[in-house]
Amino acid sequence: MSLLPHFACPVRVIDLEQPRRPDMPVIPQHRPGHAYFLHRRHEDTYRPDASPRSGASGVMLVNEHSGTHIDALCHQAEDLVLFNGVPVAEAQRPGGFTTLGVEEIPPIVARGVLLDLPRHRGVEQLPPGTLVGREELDACARASGLEIGRGDVVLVRTGNGRNWDDPERYLAGPGMAGSASTWLAEHEVLAVGADNMAWDALGVTDPELGFELPGHVVLIARNGIYILENLALEELAAAERVEFSFVCAPLKVVGATGSPVRPLALVAA
Repeated sequence: MSLLPHFACPVRVIDLEQPRRPDMPVIPQHRPGHAYFLHRRHEDTYRPDASPRSGASGVMLVNEHSGTHIDALCHQAEDLVLFNGVPVAEAQRPGGFTTLGVEEIPPIVARGVLLDLPRHRGVEQLPPGTLVGREELDACARASGLEIGRGDVVLVRTGNGRNWDDPERYLAGPGMAGSASTWLAEHEVLAVGADNMAWDALGVTDPELGFELPGHVVLIARNGIYILENLALEELAAAERVEFSFVCAPLKVVGATGSPVRPLALVAA
């Protein structure tokens, strides 16, 4: 598949970001998730005797791990060691990290694939608390005629994205078991993402690895694979496109552990 087939034909751009607002789903450790304050109003600068022009501007307070976002490699450690064997104590500073910060993530333009689990199961969405393992991801990929390759961005739809307006229901959603993350790491993907809060299932100790959020260790700390969270995948699923061009550019916030993003799926119209 060409990464940018739209050069030869009309393209449809599918937005994969959830809307940001103060009441969106956020876990306690990432609050406050989002707040916007209109700081300067048009009336503040309007001078009818001098010019018809006026302006307004605001201030945003945003947790880097709220809303649709990407995790930097400094976000997770295993036994206080970051990816590539960097001790946390050597990289961590009050103003952020001296290495593996989000500014080191290059703009991502890659082959994207969608593993649509509800379609594979024949349901609207996976039940809350569902753990998805490697066997189901593999079966879904095979049924969709997909071969996961090195450098791909693999997005997993659980159907949970339709619950974005119901924070309690959304936060109780399904997630990936450690084996699913291990399977994707074996395929040497560039990044993964899902329509849930944390890729992993919240508050669940992985039965094989013995700790919570196993994918964050397997993918980020051990293999340097980025995780995207809180994706909006309903439109992409409705388009029945399991292969597409994926585009995502994190903000260059030096030393930060993550960044808000607005990922895009580009498909032939």
